[in-house]
Amino acid sequence: MSTPNSNIFLVGLMGSGKTTIGRALAKKLNLRFIDADQEIEARTGASIPLIFEIEGEASFRQREADVIRDLTAQQGIVLATGGGAVLSEQSRRYLHERGVVIYLRASVNSILQRTSHDRNRPLLQTADPKAKIEELSRQRTPLYEEVAHITIETGRPNVQSVLQNIFAQLERSNQAAPAADPTPSE
Repeated sequence: MSTPNSNIFLVGLMGSGKTTIGRALAKKLNLRFIDADQEIEARTGASIPLIFEIEGEASFRQREADVIRDLTAQQGIVLATGGGAVLSEQSRRYLHERGVVIYLRASVNSILQRTSHDRNRPLLQTADPKAKIEELSRQRTPLYEEVAHITIETGRPNVQSVLQNIFAQLERSNQAAPAADPTPSE
């Protein structure tokens, strides 16, 4: 990336920790946190599962692409994208060009464990959620890798260790990111 950018965009499969890590990262960097799925729900006045049920996945993906376009145009944000945000080529371009993209990678078993009781995941409302996660991983991993500037393993549930890893990789890769708040957080 040739110009400094104050945006950080988190991509990865559902349950990889984008919202949890995003909130903590935004707090540490004194940036605004935005969750793309929550933005879609706020704009439509409907839950993600309801949008999927009524409009179908294709319509949801268009709404998601519109939100990614609008949000990536802002400055000073940490954005947690939906797991399928990378399916749109235009969204991948916006993400890659308008901020530092961090791919939060988690194993299929970790994701299955983290999402097992979550009814807000329309793609997992199936007889075999593990097979669905494996399929999504096969389809999307190359797209996450294509768009990412940095890849972080989120196998460990410790948010602080993931944050430390993110800061170390940002520094190593010389990616432009805002300075972390020097005051230690409890």
